[in-house]
Amino acid sequence: MSTLPIEPHLAALQTALDAHNRLILVAQPGAGKTTRVPLTLLGSLWSQGQKLLLLEPRRVAARLAANYMAEQLNESVGQTIGYRMRGDSKVSAQTRLEVVTQGVLTRMLQDDPLLEGVAGIIFDEFHERSLEADLSLAFALDIQQSIRDDLRLIVMSATLDVVALKNVLGNDTPVIESSGRQFPVETHYRPTRGSESLEMAAFRVISEALSWPDARDVLVILPGVAEIARLVQTLESDMPDIEVRALHGRMPIEAQQAALKPHEVRQRVIVSTAIAESSVTVNGVNVVIDAGLERVPLFQPRTGLTRLTTRRVNRASADQRRGRAGRQQPGICFRLWPQEQPLVAYGEPEIAQADLSKLVLEVAVWGVQSPDVLAWVTPPPKGAWQSGQALLEQLGIIDSVAKLTPLGKQSALWPLEPRLAVMLATSSSLNAVPLACGLAALLEGRERINGTLQEALVQRFGQPSRFPQWQREAERLAKVAGIALSRSVSCEPLGVLLALAYPDRIGQLITSGRFKLANGKTATLPSRHSLANAPYLVAVSVESASKDAAIYLAESLALATLVRFFPATQQWVDRIRWSDSQGKLVGEAVQCHGELVLASRPLGELPAEAIQRALLIALKQRPNVVFTKEVRQLQGRMALLHRLFPDQWPDWSDKVLMDALDTWLLPYLAGMTRMSQLEKMSFHTHLLASLKWDDQVAFDRLAPKALPVPSGSQVMLDYAPCHDGRPPVLALKLQEAFGWQDSPSIADGHAVVLIHLLSPARRPLQVTQDLRSFWLNGYSEVRKEMRGRYPKHPWPENPLTAKATAKTKHGSGSAH
Repeated sequence: MSTLPIEPHLAALQTALDAHNRLILVAQPGAGKTTRVPLTLLGSLWSQGQKLLLLEPRRVAARLAANYMAEQLNESVGQTIGYRMRGDSKVSAQTRLEVVTQGVLTRMLQDDPLLEGVAGIIFDEFHERSLEADLSLAFALDIQQSIRDDLRLIVMSATLDVVALKNVLGNDTPVIESSGRQFPVETHYRPTRGSESLEMAAFRVISEALSWPDARDVLVILPGVAEIARLVQTLESDMPDIEVRALHGRMPIEAQQAALKPHEVRQRVIVSTAIAESSVTVNGVNVVIDAGLERVPLFQPRTGLTRLTTRRVNRASADQRRGRAGRQQPGICFRLWPQEQPLVAYGEPEIAQADLSKLVLEVAVWGVQSPDVLAWVTPPPKGAWQSGQALLEQLGIIDSVAKLTPLGKQSALWPLEPRLAVMLATSSSLNAVPLACGLAALLEGRERINGTLQEALVQRFGQPSRFPQWQREAERLAKVAGIALSRSVSCEPLGVLLALAYPDRIGQLITSGRFKLANGKTATLPSRHSLANAPYLVAVSVESASKDAAIYLAESLALATLVRFFPATQQWVDRIRWSDSQGKLVGEAVQCHGELVLASRPLGELPAEAIQRALLIALKQRPNVVFTKEVRQLQGRMALLHRLFPDQWPDWSDKVLMDALDTWLLPYLAGMTRMSQLEKMSFHTHLLASLKWDDQVAFDRLAPKALPVPSGSQVMLDYAPCHDGRPPVLALKLQEAFGWQDSPSIADGHAVVLIHLLSPARRPLQVTQDLRSFWLNGYSEVRKEMRGRYPKHPWPENPLTAKATAKTKHGSGSAH
C-alpha cells in the first residue's frame, strides 16, 4: 500500500476510539479515509469477533470501495470485505466489513435494533446530508444511548459542520483532521453554445482537452445514464483511437472495475455520473470536464413521490469534482457553464427540503411518535413532519396518536414510498399483487409514460424486455412478495390500487374536464381527453403549482368502488358552511370523502356551536371584514407596546389574531347567520375587551389615541408605522406647536413621537423627533419661505416663546 495523508493519523484514531464511542474525522479528498480507516479499525481490540458497517451514499462508490479494500487483502469481495445494497449483495459468514448503502443500513437497524455482532458504524461522506444518513445516525445514537454503549460511531467527510455534529454527538467527541493529497489544477469555463446539447458541449471540450500536452486520462461528469450513453456512442464513433468507458451505478461491478483500470496504451475518456464526487480515486485522470449538474432525489408534488431530479451543483461539490484532476498529478478542469454562473455554497440537508412521509413511517416503525425523542443534526421541519403524519394517517398507516396500524406494519415491509407501500400491502386482498408490483415499478421509475397508465402496463407486461429498467424493479418487488411476474395480468383493479395510494387525489367532476380533488384543490383535463367527463377519477400526476392544476396521469374510478374501499364515506355528517351565493350559513348532512360531497340532504335546526364555528371559518377566509380601520389602529398601538415590553403586552399581528378568533371574538357571534350582520360588528371594541380592565386603562395611558398640543387641540396619533417597528406619527400645523420645547414621548418616555409639522395647506414642512433642534436651526428657513405665501398665518421670529394657535393672525378661525 502507498503512503496516504490519512496514515499519520491512524494511530491517534485508534487511540481515540479505545477511549470514546464516538469520533469525528475531517479528511480532505485524496486522504484515503474511505478505504484505509475501515481496514485499520478491523484490527482494533473493540472490533474483534464482530463486524463493522461502512455507510456509503452511492451504490457505485460502495461497490468500488469494497472491491478496492478486498484487493488490498488479496481477497475477493464477499470474504473479509463485502457489500450490501438494494437488489445486490456479496457477503458471507467470514465477512467482517460490510459496505452498505443508505436504505440498507436503515433496514438493518430496524430489523435488529440491538445490532448484535456489529462493533461500529462508519458514516462516510456525511457532508452530503441525505435523509437516510441523518435518519440512520439518529437511530444509531438512540441504540448507543439506550442499550449499546459499546457501539462505536465514526462520522467522516471532507467538509463537515463540526459544531453542529458536536451538538448531537457531544462536546467531548474527539475530532481528528487530515489534509488531502492535491496537486494544482487549472480551471477553464466552456459553457454550452446556443441550443447545443450537454453531450455535444462535452464532446467539443473533450477534443480540446486531449490536445493539452500534459493530458492523460479524461473524466467527464454528466448528470445521468441517458446523457452518458449518448456521449459514449458519439465518442466511439468519432474518436476510435481513444478508450471510451462509461461509469454509473446500473453497470455490473465487473464493468465498473474495468472502467477504473488505466489502459496500457491508449488514453481513456471515462464518462461518469457523480461517482466522481465520491471517495474513490480514479487512477490516471488529470483532466476533468464537469457539466455542473447532479441528479438528486427531490419530492415531486405532482406525483406525491420522491424522484430523481436534475439541478445545478453547489460550489462545494463543484470544487470536489475539480479536485479529481489533481489527485495524482497537476491537472486541468473544464466547466461547462459560464464563469459568472452563481452556485450556492453548500447543498441544503435533504431533511430540510424533502417530503418526510417516509421518514415519519420509519420513525413510527422505530416505536417513536415524536421526532423530538431522537437526536438530529438537523431536526425535521415541523410543518413537513406534520404534513407527513397527516398523509400517513390518511393512508391508514398510523392512527391519530401516530402509532403504527396493522396496515402500517405491513406497509413498512415494502422498500417503497408510503403511498406505493400501502398499495402493495393491500394488493393481496384484491388478488392484484403482480399488477401492483408492475404499477409501483412504473410510478417509481424515470421512464416517460406515453398514453394511459393501463396502456403503459399492458405494453410492459406483454414485452418486458423492451423496458429493462421497469422489468428489473418489477421483478425485485415480485421477489419481495414471493411471486413470479406473469405476462398475463388483469388491469381491472388498477383504479382501486391508485385510489388506495392517492386517496387525497380522488377527483369529482365539476364541469367537463374540471374536477374537485379530495384535498380541496381543483384540477383539469383537456376537454377532448377520454376521462374529461368521468364522474370520478384518481389524479396520479398533477401539476400542483397552479390554481387549476393540470392532470397528467389519471385513471377512472367508480363511485361504488370509492364507497366500498373507503367505508367512512357511508357515514352522514352534519356540516354547516358559508354559501357565497346565498350570503348566509347553510346546514346539511353530507356523505364525504375529504372535501368531496358524495351525497347531501338539508338540515333542520342548526346547532348554535356549529354555527359559530362556521362563522369563524367564513371570517378567516375574509380577513378584510375583521381588520377595519379601527382594528388597524389598535394593532399599531399594541405593536408599539409589544415591541417595547414583549413580556407584558400580547402580539396582535394579523396571523395571531386570526388564529385566535375563537378566543376573542367567538362569544359575540351568538345569533348571527349572515355576513351583513358580521360586517356591522364592532371588532375593535371586542378586541380591546380581550384585555383585562386594568390593562385597558394602562393601554390607553401608554399608547394614547391622541395627544394634547400647545394650541389646546387634541391631535390623533397615527400608529400605522408601528407595524414596521417605526415610531407613531403626530401630524399638526406648525403654528399649533409654537412654544413646544421638546418632542413629546409616550409609553412612559420609551417612545419619542415623530412629528410631522404641516403648512396651512397641510403639506409637510418638517419631519422630526427633535423639535427643539428644528426651532433653533431649521425654522428660520421655513419662515422665510412660508410667510409670503401664507401672510394671514403667524410666523414669529421666536417660535419657542410664541403662542400656539390653530387660527390666522386675524382670528378668523383655522385656515386650510
